[in-house]
Amino acid sequence: MDGSFIAPESEQIRKLADRGDSGPIMMLNLLRFRDKALDPAEGMTGAEAYGRYSVDVAPILERVGGRVVTAIRCEDGIIGPAEPEWDVAIVVEYPSAAAFLEMIGSADYLEAHRYRAAGLADSRLVASTGLMAL
Repeated sequence: MDGSFIAPESEQIRKLADRGDSGPIMMLNLLRFRDKALDPAEGMTGAEAYGRYSVDVAPILERVGGRVVTAIRCEDGIIGPAEPEWDVAIVVEYPSAAAFLEMIGSADYLEAHRYRAAGLADSRLVASTGLMAL
């Protein structure tokens, strides 16, 4: 293991599946791109490969009832390291954890995921529910 995380471990998937939640779930994606993408996206930057993944996954996301809530470019660190640890943060909402699991288990998603893996140097995916009163 090189300390980077691109795909969930089977135990993490099992834990999500066993949650028993039936309501909406938000997935916080923290992404750091490679300078140069790996196969099958050789010749692209990591960001370009991830862009290809995003285009390919959009109809799959829609099919399971998911939607991108927001996508932001991470710039200057104000608390913590001055250099941002992540290039992009994306929040995606799914109608349920089951919908997310349906999406990532589909053959067409697995095909699209090759471009995600090729473009990312590191990532985090945080399952989140509910809204906290501030």
